Amino acid sequence: MLLQRCFKTRLPAVVLALLLLGGCAGSAPTARPDAGRSGAVTNAANDPDSAVPAAALTLYEQATAAMASGDRVDAELRFKEFLLQYPQYPGAFVNLAIIHAGNGDDAATRSAIDAALSLQPDHPAALNQLGMLLRRNGKFIEAEAAYLKAVTVSPEYALAHYNLGVLNELYLQRLDTALQHFETYQELVGDDKQVGKWISDLTRRVAASQRTANVAD
Repeated sequence: MLLQRCFKTRLPAVVLALLLLGGCAGSAPTARPDAGRSGAVTNAANDPDSAVPAAALTLYEQATAAMASGDRVDAELRFKEFLLQYPQYPGAFVNLAIIHAGNGDDAATRSAIDAALSLQPDHPAALNQLGMLLRRNGKFIEAEAAYLKAVTVSPEYALAHYNLGVLNELYLQRLDTALQHFETYQELVGDDKQVGKWISDLTRRVAASQRTANVAD
């Protein structure tokens, strides 16, 4: 029942905003798994390089618009064109990783993530994508490490907190830790009604588990 509820597809307004405003790719949400919160389209203007040339920004915006519209083929071509001219922006590689992940190409996804991290080892969106890739391949502890590094570098990176909540609840069975990350996510993005329901459910389950432990003692 829990897994069935978690894997229902949804795309809440708050995630649509994240997709368009930048910071990641996490997933463009499906349900409770991080498959739904890969992250948002990463904005070139948020990359740490000194200045973004106007021509580069225009090309990047065309690529992100194609990606946000769901045209992965056009978006991939535009990001690759962008990177031929401006290879120093890790966000473009992150967006390519999101596109490759959507196409089910793990090898290309990892290659794009590695390219982003070679430019900026602490890029939160790249680390979030790495966590998602590792989680899909059953490497849960390694995935946790990638997500934790993302929120250590950027404590307000909401999507990584969301994915940590999913990972800890569904895969690592750490309900109290999952609850903490979902609560942090909720604080950062505002009122996400579905996550609010999960928080209520986890609060009840954590309390029940504590009562059971107290009786056992």
